[in-house]
Amino acid sequence: MALRFLALLLICQLIGETLVLWIGLPVPGPVVGMLLLFIGLVLRGAVPEGLGTTTDTLLAHLSLLFVPAGVGVMLHLAMLGDHWLAIALALVLSTLLTLAITGWVMTALIRWQDRRHHPED
Repeated sequence: MALRFLALLLICQLIGETLVLWIGLPVPGPVVGMLLLFIGLVLRGAVPEGLGTTTDTLLAHLSLLFVPAGVGVMLHLAMLGDHWLAIALALVLSTLLTLAITGWVMTALIRWQDRRHHPED
């Protein structure tokens, strides 16, 4: 059963990668695949139990997916040393921008929810 849902996840990723290549979207293929999976689950109305179990298992071992990235960092350590200032600035600025946008969206959603629940105010 888990193999069927793992195949579903990989097929969604494959379709996402294919769409990105054909259409030329500036988005990673796995993101498009995840969006397609989300749309499918919304249309279905629920997450199948087997899919939930499979994804929980993958998330429990998520740290293993960072091993290749760590190897890449170690491989290009000299390049990181040469460009440390640009990398540090990009990390700090992108983090601040993400925090600001997340705060703004959260504030807007709270106001929208308050208006929905208290329309007479």
